[in-house]
Amino acid sequence: MIKAALFDLDGTLLDRDESVKQFIDEQYNRFAKLKNFVSKEKYVKRFIELDHRGYVWKDKVYQQIVYEFSLPEPSWEDLLTDYINEFKNSCVPFPHLIEMLENLKSKNYKLGIISNGFGQFQIDNIKALGIKEYFDMILISEWEGIKKPDPRIFKRALEHLQVSPYESIFVGDHPENDVKAAQDVGMKGIWKRDAHWEDVEADYIVNELSEIPFIIEKMNSACVT
Repeated sequence: MIKAALFDLDGTLLDRDESVKQFIDEQYNRFAKLKNFVSKEKYVKRFIELDHRGYVWKDKVYQQIVYEFSLPEPSWEDLLTDYINEFKNSCVPFPHLIEMLENLKSKNYKLGIISNGFGQFQIDNIKALGIKEYFDMILISEWEGIKKPDPRIFKRALEHLQVSPYESIFVGDHPENDVKAAQDVGMKGIWKRDAHWEDVEADYIVNELSEIPFIIEKMNSACVT
């Protein structure tokens, strides 16, 4: 019987691709002097390439941008500070996020987030989405000292929620760090479909967050019968 639903953040609850596009467009506008050295189109395109969907931290990204476009100003430190302070204002949720969480909470499921990343930065983004209060537990890799796909972070989350792996699902967009890692500790791994991956092996595959409550009901009905 499923009692808990755990989620990845970026690419699962937060539409990071759209959030990045919105943020970097606005960052270019905030730093007016950028237009003297690089077009907005080139700046946005190069940031997205170097960011590698969030897997490259932004100090490296901005150092490379300053170097490639020979920017005398702003400095990479100024751009990085702007990213840390302002990204939360560009957070875009996936459709049906609040609706799904309301549904699950109304049925008394325990909810958690396991996210790789920097602690305060990710918490700021969760707050910006307006979802922090829905979750009974939030683990962020910087603060935990371990990150997905390390099984210890999944086990730690389950201990916090006081549920077994077999009573839990994990929903994420990354085939290895989310789906397989959760399955390896005994959880059901649900893949939120992402165009960057193909042929992902998961217990369930969803296109929309609104599908999650129905999948849990289906699993629990199967247990009863």
